[in-house]
Amino acid sequence: MSKPAGKSTLKFALEMGPIVAFFAGYILLRDKTFTIGGTEYDGFIMVTAGFIPVMLISTWLLWKLTGHVSKMQIVTAVLVVIFGGLTVWLNDERFFKMKPTMIYALFAGALGWGLMRGKSYLSYVLDGAMPLTPEGWTILTRRMMYFFVALAIANEAIWRTMSTDMWVNFKTFGLPIAIFAFFMTQGGVIQKHAAQPDDQA
Repeated sequence: MSKPAGKSTLKFALEMGPIVAFFAGYILLRDKTFTIGGTEYDGFIMVTAGFIPVMLISTWLLWKLTGHVSKMQIVTAVLVVIFGGLTVWLNDERFFKMKPTMIYALFAGALGWGLMRGKSYLSYVLDGAMPLTPEGWTILTRRMMYFFVALAIANEAIWRTMSTDMWVNFKTFGLPIAIFAFFMTQGGVIQKHAAQPDDQA
């Protein structure tokens, strides 16, 4: 019993660790400026530069621990490298702030495309973690698609109209809390459309 519990705790720590590290790094360096090669970089840019390898190492450790990395984690890691790299290379924090928008817009688009084809890609992404009937997966996928659209819009509104401090707080605390709250409010659908053993046979 302790082994699976310990593994689950470590998995959660590896998933949340990069986000916590980004927040802590930002708090420490947000008011500092660094000159490298004659170019000045503020604390946000330096923290972003450090976040990229931390994210990649965390993803690799997850794979080593479980032998599996979800499609969402792979896409997230790739976009971190792309938008984080552009942020550091162009010395422009806007690219990294746009990253969550692109991630959630991409996920919403993928789920919507699947629904148009009569498929629930969410069931593939979650790897059957929740045993639901096809109707249940369709309902949950549609709601998740709208939820991702709302997150993308919220991220755009916050980084374009509010301070960097507010955006970092939103990214660190607001997004995880919103995702947790979403799944907590889907209990009715999950309970109503739970697949019975006969359905899965």
